Parts: sequence; C-alpha cells; structure tokens
Amino acid sequence: MTEFLGTDFLLENKYAVELYHEYAKNMPIIDYHNHLSPGDIAQDTIFSNLTQVWINGDHYKWRAMRTVGINEKYVTGNAGDQEKFQKWAFTVPYTLRNPLYHWTHMELQRYFDINSLLCPENADDIFGETQEKLQTKPFSCRNLLHKMNIEFLCTTEDPTDTLSDHRKITNEGLKMSVSTAFRPDKALAIETEGYLGYIEQLGAADNRSITSYDELCETLSNRIRFFHNNGCRISDHGLPHLYAEDFTHNEITTIFKKKYQGSPISEIETNKFKSALLQFLSKEYHSLGWVQQFHLGALRNNNTRKFGQLGPDTGWDSIGDWSQAASLSGFLNKLDSTDQLCKTIIYNLNPRDNEIMASMIGNFNDGSIKGKLQFGSGWWFLDQKDGMTKQINALSNIGLLSCFIGMLTDSRSFLSFPRHEYFRRILCNLFGKEIENGQLPNDMSWIGKIIQDISYNNAKSYFNL
Repeated sequence: MTEFLGTDFLLENKYAVELYHEYAKNMPIIDYHNHLSPGDIAQDTIFSNLTQVWINGDHYKWRAMRTVGINEKYVTGNAGDQEKFQKWAFTVPYTLRNPLYHWTHMELQRYFDINSLLCPENADDIFGETQEKLQTKPFSCRNLLHKMNIEFLCTTEDPTDTLSDHRKITNEGLKMSVSTAFRPDKALAIETEGYLGYIEQLGAADNRSITSYDELCETLSNRIRFFHNNGCRISDHGLPHLYAEDFTHNEITTIFKKKYQGSPISEIETNKFKSALLQFLSKEYHSLGWVQQFHLGALRNNNTRKFGQLGPDTGWDSIGDWSQAASLSGFLNKLDSTDQLCKTIIYNLNPRDNEIMASMIGNFNDGSIKGKLQFGSGWWFLDQKDGMTKQINALSNIGLLSCFIGMLTDSRSFLSFPRHEYFRRILCNLFGKEIENGQLPNDMSWIGKIIQDISYNNAKSYFNL
C-alpha cells in the first residue's frame, strides 16, 4: 500500500516521480494572485497560534465546519482560539476526499514537520506544539513565506488603498518581491445601494469630488497611475460575467448622473455602464503594459440571513451559471479591434465553461506575445485535484499547455502555499502517465523543461519579473 502523503504523493509512476523531484520541486514560487494582508507582511507579524494564521478568514474551513454541525460561535464567533482549533480538528476526519484533507496535512507537514493526522485526540498537542513554534522568529509572517521559496507574490487592493504597507515592504528590500493588483470592482457596481458612498471615498483618495462620469474616469486613471508608480502591474476583476453592450458616451454620462441624483437605474443601463467603464479601465491597463485578470462566475452572498449577520467573504458564495461566451468574446473583441487588448487572464468558476475559456483565448493570441491570452488555473471551488486536472486537459486539448503560466493560491492564509506543490505534483503525474503509456515520448529533458516553464518560467516572463 502506498504511504499517505509520502515523498511520492500523487505521483503514480517513475516518470512522474522524476519529473516532480528533478524538475518541478525546487522551482521558486510566483504567486500572482492572492488576498494576503500586506499589513502582516509589512509588520512581519508573529501569529499567536494556529487559529490566527490558519482558520481565521478561511471560508473553505468555515463551510466544512458548518456542514458537520459546528455552531457559528466556534467558526467566526467569540469562542477562544483553542476552542475553534478543537472544532476544526473534530471536522478534519470528516473531510476525506475533500481537498481540505490533503491541504491540512500538507500544511502541517511542510511548515511544522507534523506528520500526525489531525483529529480531536491530538488537537491540543498540535495546538501547543505549533503555538510554541509560531511565537519564534523563524515562524514570523515573512519567514513563513521564505520557507516556501516564494520569489514574487501579488496581493489585491481597492483603488482607495494608500499602499503604505506595500511601500514599507518595498523599502525594506526583502528577499522576495511583493506587489499588488488593482481591483476596482466597487467602482463598477453602480446598481448597489452603497455606490455613491464608495464614489465619495474614491474621490477622497484622489483629493477631489466625483460628480460626473468623466470625473470618475479621471479619478480612476489617477489611481491607476498611483498604483503603477508604486510597482503595480496587474489588475483584477471579480465579475459574474463580462459586459459588452454598445453605448454612447452621452448615454453613460446620463446614467451616472441619474445615479448621482438618486434616480433608479435599469438593468440595461447598468450593463451599458459596466461595459463602458470596463473598456475604459482595460485601455488604461494597456497603455501602461499591465496584465489584466478576470475571475468570472461566482454567485455571491446567497444566504441573505447569514450575509446580513456576518457580511461578505464569510462562506455564502457558490458557482454561478451565467452564459459566458458571447459577452467575453464581445468584450475582448472591442479592445482588440483598436489593438488595445493587453495581456489577459480569464478564470471560470463553472467547470462547464472550461472548453469555452480554452478556445476563447486562441481567438486573441495574435502572435505579439507568447501566451498573451491565458486560461487561468482552477479557481476557488475548482482549485482541487479534479478541477486542476480538467482545466489542464481542456487547455491541452484546445490550446497549448506549454505556454500556461501555472498556479496561484487566491488565498487569505499564509500557510496556503503548498497548493503550488499540489498543482505541480498533479501536473507531473499527468505527464508521467502519458509517458508510461506511450502517448508522450520518453524525453525527460524536454518534458522536464516544459514542467519548469509551467511551474515558474512562463509566469516570470509573462509578468516581466
């Protein structure tokens, strides 16, 4: 019987073993999208215990805990950290075949050299052992990152952010490079009740008032350049789908004026506004040579009762089923028609859209840049073994996997980076099995190079690092 989580975990033959250990394992990590706290990196936070660094903020774990019947007091409530950890330890044995089971034990191994399977019986011992380690300098926030061989990571911030933490990080000259992505989703959300309040905050960040659509565009342009001057070269959008309505400038100025004056906005007006502002933003990104990312397909805040109690990003989101192809094609084509389409990564949350995304990027890979359009890695509900495999296979069958820029964490946890190892093992195993059955040649040096490109080299080139 094969050892659980042993040296050759997920590697099913000698070719997969060689590809992983000789080519993939030691490549540095480029994590180009996550939701880590730049404040913790700037301060080099010492976390009090495993709950603070591992459970708090992790809606993957929260959903699992609720599913087995854990009261919210022990999930996001006011229970003590050790009590919350005990409830997570109770949950873990029930997560068999969920990626949380693999991730939990990989993270205990990689960061703390703990090989035991987490359960209620050893919860207090593991809590105590990790607490003792976490309160020492080798386990500070930055050292947790260094331990995983991270070369570059990119957090995600709103246009109103001062980037003071990022400036502090840059000025201290860390071994790794830390940047941010520009995420202006709130500026697009004209249909929401709090929109004008946000527009006021956005104006204040630029020392102005925003009373018109043109002033909104000017402010966003200024904030983009502020981010650019502070090292940002990536944008990110989380949307149900892209928008590609036809519009006139007069229409958009009128729509913004209506909203500003408190008048209702129709669905078609909302879609036109988002189409216009997205095109404006994307042309700004292009002018500065940025990479733009679009995370598409999340159906958010489904449980209105719990959302009202706990707010967003607390575990009430799921996979949506919007039609993606036509709007995505229209949006990309409008930018390409004026040669203002920058490097673009598109991610889908619904696995039914894998082949749509894999085929769409081929329409706009124009030979100007290797892999200019990217089908992003399995995201959120899809960043598990089956989801990653299906994304890799769709891209292999329809596009060129060899040009893929690989994995990211999309995480709020500083202990999430073994997900890169997880991805690399899955990738190597897919290649290894096809070498063994004669579907690929036994050319380990060339296939090893492709593995290293997907794991690291392609991203390093794509983001000009």
